[in-house]
Amino acid sequence: MRRAWFSLCLLIFIYACSLAAELLCNSKPLLLYFEGRIYFPAARFYAEKEFIPGGRETAPDYARLCENQDFRQKSWVLWPPLKNDPLRSIPPAELESYLRLDCRLEPKSKIAGLSINRGLELTRALGLEHFGGDENDWRGKRLDDYWQLPESLLENLEARFSAQLELPRLELELSGKGDIAPARLVLLPGKPAAQARRSLRLTLHELEKTRLAAINWSFEAGQELPRKRQQEFLALPEDLQKRILSLVAEGLKSKEPSTETLLLDGAEFSLQSSPELVRFPFRPVPGHRLGLDDAGRDVFARILYGLRSSLSFGLILVFCAMSLGTVAGMLQGYLGGWVDVAGQRLIEVWSALPFLYVMILMGSIYGSSFSLLIFCYAIFNWIGISYYMRAEMLRLRSFPFVESARCLGLPGWKIAWRHILPNSLVPLITFFPFSLIGAIASLAALDYLGFGLPPPTASLGQLLQQAQSQRWAWWLTLYPSLALFSIMLLGVFIGEGLRNAFDPRRHSKLQ
Repeated sequence: MRRAWFSLCLLIFIYACSLAAELLCNSKPLLLYFEGRIYFPAARFYAEKEFIPGGRETAPDYARLCENQDFRQKSWVLWPPLKNDPLRSIPPAELESYLRLDCRLEPKSKIAGLSINRGLELTRALGLEHFGGDENDWRGKRLDDYWQLPESLLENLEARFSAQLELPRLELELSGKGDIAPARLVLLPGKPAAQARRSLRLTLHELEKTRLAAINWSFEAGQELPRKRQQEFLALPEDLQKRILSLVAEGLKSKEPSTETLLLDGAEFSLQSSPELVRFPFRPVPGHRLGLDDAGRDVFARILYGLRSSLSFGLILVFCAMSLGTVAGMLQGYLGGWVDVAGQRLIEVWSALPFLYVMILMGSIYGSSFSLLIFCYAIFNWIGISYYMRAEMLRLRSFPFVESARCLGLPGWKIAWRHILPNSLVPLITFFPFSLIGAIASLAALDYLGFGLPPPTASLGQLLQQAQSQRWAWWLTLYPSLALFSIMLLGVFIGEGLRNAFDPRRHSKLQ
């Protein structure tokens, strides 16, 4: 019970915050004092000409208006805690100060191209110095002077010189001799020829296991250290650190990728920079801690306003559905007879109607709206509760207190309304939280499918729909899902507590 009570208080607090969303999260001031007059922009519409001579008839951008020095001297503004709006798209210029630049420092691939004759003598050599050889002293030397050649390779080379068979691509690791580094030999597929070949071309690659790993850094504007792997950056020579920082500054200013070749301990390294661009959805940044959606709108504001829509939808729907179900169940259970039989048959026919098709049809005729969703859901969701109310009426109408009321001459509607109904409210109270979370989940599902609230209305399902098409934007998946899961979990805890409270059975160990 304590968990249910805590969940109820927390759910009420969340709903109260969502109802006061305009006071907590809004791009318009709560109170504006200008030239001796008081304005309430969060509650009323004011044209731009109210504050700027010769202004337009449209609503002003209050944030930009407050940047005007003359306006600030004549006004006093009270802003909400969060200056975000669920419908306002953030200008890309506001996000440029949070852009990052990714740097990648990796050793250049060591590749050598060789040509040999049938006697394994080198006839051409390019890039031999990458493996420890002398670029200018290869003439007259053989391939096996540098690397150990296995018998299988010698046989394959002989077959390629003969050019009588079609041979597949060959890759083989060779061990170096002396100071020569090991290498991976690559031979392209060989095809038969009319004459024997005089020379073969070989390609040597550096082994992956001997190659240094690439290092990736991410820099933000105005910072001299990367966000991660700072120790590896500080281990670089000081002049190389300065060169990387200058490249970062140039990349953030020009917003163009670049590539440079650097020398580090005698080895060539490639330094690549890739500046981040403002594109929506945009990751979480200061001022927008939950990120932005695909239209540049604040995700936290969308979630807060979406919770208000979801909880209001659930409460109204459950109230309407339970009211209809209670009336239908009372009539069937109390009157019985042909009313009960006819009502059951009508309910069976009505429940067989495809809800989604009806929803699509009504939406195409009247257009999607909050009231239409309530109406379509309510005319179908009352069926389940009517069964429970019918059963309660059938059970209670034969109780002694009902017989006593009849003997007193009370009319049937008064007996059902004043005496039987108050004693049959247990199913209504118990199923209320579960019906609420079911309604919230149904609205999120319809919004996800595109048949729910019309855009640009804030909703959790619409954020999840964006996450489906843009899976790299993890914040569109995590935060709306977490909000929806939390609300449904609180509803389950409340429902479990109510069920245990109204259950007459004892939930304790046997005595």
